[in-house]
Amino acid sequence: QVQLVESGGGMVQAGGSLRLSCAASGRTGSIYHMAWFRQAPGKEREFVAAIRWIGINILYGDSVKGRFTISKDNAQNTVYLQMNSLKPEDTAVYYCAATRGLSASRGQYDYDYWGQGTQVTVSS
Repeated sequence: QVQLVESGGGMVQAGGSLRLSCAASGRTGSIYHMAWFRQAPGKEREFVAAIRWIGINILYGDSVKGRFTISKDNAQNTVYLQMNSLKPEDTAVYYCAATRGLSASRGQYDYDYWGQGTQVTVSS
């Protein structure tokens, strides 16, 4: 099993920045890709970004491209999401996810492990 713990959420004004962290533990050797998703009240869970655990392969959702950056520290078993130029519509619970799948995916059902989520609130 793999355990994922997110941190770094909070409240920020529009135009501000936040950095989320996701620490992985357990059988991390089984992970091929990690990702961030988000879910706003009353909306479906949305893909934000994914990164290959070993190697270089990154995907971004269209709504965050150019503003958010996903990165990793393999030595610390941690994935980050740097969020800049935040907008009120970025307000959501942000979830970290991991998959044993060989290809990066934008689909939530392709991910095997999930964190508990961290709230991000952007005020106008």
